[in-house]
Amino acid sequence: MMSATSTTHHESEHDRFPGGSGPGGSRVGRIFRSPFGWMPIGIVGVGVVSASTATGPGPLPVVGAAVAVGVYWAVMRFVARRPVPEIARRGAVREALLGCGLGLGFIVVSTLVITAFGGYSFSWAGNGFFSVLASAVTVQAGAAVAEELMFRGLALQGLEQKFGSRAAVAITALLFGAVHMANPGATAWSGLSIAIEAGAMLGAAFLWRRSIWFVVGVHFAWNAAEQLLGIQVSGNTAKGLLSVDASGSTLLTGGAFGLEASAVTVLIGAALVVRMFVRAHRRGGLLPRRRAAS
Repeated sequence: MMSATSTTHHESEHDRFPGGSGPGGSRVGRIFRSPFGWMPIGIVGVGVVSASTATGPGPLPVVGAAVAVGVYWAVMRFVARRPVPEIARRGAVREALLGCGLGLGFIVVSTLVITAFGGYSFSWAGNGFFSVLASAVTVQAGAAVAEELMFRGLALQGLEQKFGSRAAVAITALLFGAVHMANPGATAWSGLSIAIEAGAMLGAAFLWRRSIWFVVGVHFAWNAAEQLLGIQVSGNTAKGLLSVDASGSTLLTGGAFGLEASAVTVLIGAALVVRMFVRAHRRGGLLPRRRAAS
């Protein structure tokens, strides 16, 4: 199924949208319908929606996420003139739940290993169960949708079309690490950690499943689990159900940046990257540069 989906996407988009970037289109049309046209337009559009709603009250971040999906669809449909099987409604719930399972498992296993080595200890925070849970769900869902649309939906697929899958994952992983350098407690090591365990892992996950809903599920469960455990989310502190006391080496605990700067998390994430790249390759999800640019 994966092989058929990815092949259709890259080899028949001109047939499905004959007014697109083929030789018969206008020069302006070809520019907008090239990856370096629709990619920045989509990123700006989704980014504006996210910035306007990400920290809003109540369900506003979730509403913003729905609007961001609509912006993504419109840019792909009317600017890029390409199909969007990656946000198909059919199978969306299943893909999201599978992704949530992976993201939750990744954080739980990483946390247990660090705790076993004496890096973390936990206590009940007493912040209010339902208010904390609602905040974690809405805020992290909004952030996960926006970031995955921008980095995996737009940037990765646009760069993949020009440079192939492996280069696209490498570039977007480095960019993902770089944008997190502005977060509290960030260091060169935390940026590299994010690039490997998050940027590369989410990129490989997308190539494997070819579903935005899958990587959104991974991203959402990852961040929500950290927040609920009281662990900093990429350096950002929010109210959780638990409070964490970190002790020992920052290489073990991640220091002020949190779990994502732990060597334990990086090693587990790197192992998952390799595994998902293998699965993507077996399903025909990796495109070499010559095929991607054809």
